[in-house]
Parts: sequence; C-alpha cells; structure tokens
Amino acid sequence: MEEHNFSEAALQEYKDGIGLFTKKMPEIAKAYNHFTQACFEDGNLSQKEKQMIALGISIYAQDEYCIIYHTKGCLDQGCTEEEILETIGVTAAFGGGAAMSQAVTLVQQAMEELRKSPH
Repeated sequence: MEEHNFSEAALQEYKDGIGLFTKKMPEIAKAYNHFTQACFEDGNLSQKEKQMIALGISIYAQDEYCIIYHTKGCLDQGCTEEEILETIGVTAAFGGGAAMSQAVTLVQQAMEELRKSPH
C-alpha cells in the first residue's frame, strides 16, 4: 500500500466513510450532497470566499477532517498562504486559543503536505 501523508490519509478516511454511508443511506447522502454542492457554488460570494468561510468554521468547531478538507478547498480555489493565514487570524479573534492551536498546527501541516501532493 502506498504511504500517504497525514492530510491525504485523513481525506481518504473521509472519502471512505462517506462512501460507506452513501451505500447504507443513499437518499440522505444524495440530499446532503445536493445541498452542500449548492451552498458552495459561485453566487454573491465566490467559491474561494466560501472555502475560506468553511475553513474558519471548521477551525472554530475543531473538526479535523473538515479543517483538512477545507484547507485543500482553499488551495484548490487559489487561496494564497496569506489569505489562509488571515482566515486563521479572524477565526482566532472569535474562537480564541483553541481555534489558534488548531490553525497553527493542523492547517499549516495540511497546507505543506497538500502543496506537495498531486491533488
């Protein structure tokens, strides 16, 4: 089995989990996927802005899978490191030390790993 970095492994675990859930609960998964896809489409806010918002919420909620997923989303949408770090700052202003600790560890690790791997 090919060795994955932490971020890639977490994304694969999520993908595997949602796949299993989809097999067991197809209608719920279909509705959830339809809803989230609609939420992340370009609108008054761009997909890039929506990914930064989602990253901030993920950090605040301390949801490691979503932190990694939306860090990848930010990178995929062309966010610069500075934009991601500014998102962290805004989140920490609201979420305090717990948000900052997640951001300065997990987000920075994910950015480094995901930049090196082919998406």
